[in-house]
Amino acid sequence: MGSKSTGNLLEIIEQKALHNRARVAIGVRDPTPKMLKSAKDAQDAGYAHVVLIGDKQKIEAVGTDLEVIGTNDPEKVLGELLRSKYVDAAVRGTARAYETLSNLKKTLEQDQLHRIALLLTCEGKPFFIAPVGIDEGNELADKIAFIRLGVEHIRRFGIEPVVGVLSGGRLGDLGRNKRVDQTLAEGDFIVNRAREMGIEAKHYTILIEDAIREANFIMAPDGISGNLIFRTLVFLGGGDGMGAPVLMNDHVFVDTSRVGGHYTKAIMLASALVDKSRAENVSDEA
Repeated sequence: MGSKSTGNLLEIIEQKALHNRARVAIGVRDPTPKMLKSAKDAQDAGYAHVVLIGDKQKIEAVGTDLEVIGTNDPEKVLGELLRSKYVDAAVRGTARAYETLSNLKKTLEQDQLHRIALLLTCEGKPFFIAPVGIDEGNELADKIAFIRLGVEHIRRFGIEPVVGVLSGGRLGDLGRNKRVDQTLAEGDFIVNRAREMGIEAKHYTILIEDAIREANFIMAPDGISGNLIFRTLVFLGGGDGMGAPVLMNDHVFVDTSRVGGHYTKAIMLASALVDKSRAENVSDEA
C-alpha cells in the first residue's frame, strides 16, 4: 500500500516523465509565443518529445523547432493520433474543449469520459478533484464511477487515495433547502459505497477547508461546483492546475484549460502516465 501523502507527488511525476520521455501531441489553436515556449520547455527539460498539432503556417509564423503536424482540425487529429499509436499521449492545449472531447469519445470508442484534475493549493500542496466538467457527476452512479476510476489512477503514482466527499451544506442545515438535503444524503451514500469497495473515504459536508487537510482526492457535489473550485483556486486563489487526465486504460489524454497558456506541467503529467511496458507489449504483439 502506498503513502497517503501527496507531498512528493510532483517529484514522482517528474521522474516518471523523465524516464518515459514519451511522444506527446498537443493541440494548438491561435498559437502564442508563451504557449509554444511552454511546449518547448517540456521537451528541453526531457519530459517528452512534443508534437504540435494545428495550423502549420500560423505555428511557424510564431516560430518553433518542435515537430508540427499541420491540420485545420486539431480537435479530430488528436484522437486519431492516439488511436494510431503515432503518439503515446496527448494534451488538449488550446484546441476547443467540446469538439476535442466529443471526437476523443468517438474515435477511441469510449462510452463515457471521466476526468480527474490535479491541482496545487497556493501553498503548493497537490490534490486530485472530480468531477470538473460542467456536465459530469450529475448521477449517483457517475459519482461512484469517478471514485472507482480515480482511485485506480491515483494508485499509479504509489499513493493510497483518501477520498473527501463534499456536499452543499453542514449536517445542521438539513431541512433548509431540498437541493442541500439531497447532496447531504448523497454524500453519506457515496462514502458508504466507497468504503464497501475498500476505499478510505469521509463525508466532509461543505467544509472543503477540512477535507483538503486530510484527503488527497476531493469529490465535489457535481461538475459545476467542481469546475468552480478549480477556477477559483487556479485563476483567483494563487493555486495551479497541472491538467485533468481522462481516466482510460489504453490511452493517455490530459485535458487542459485554454486560460493561462502554460502547458509544461500538463505535458510532463501526460508523459508520466504512459505505461511504457504496456506500449512495448502492444508493439511486440503487432
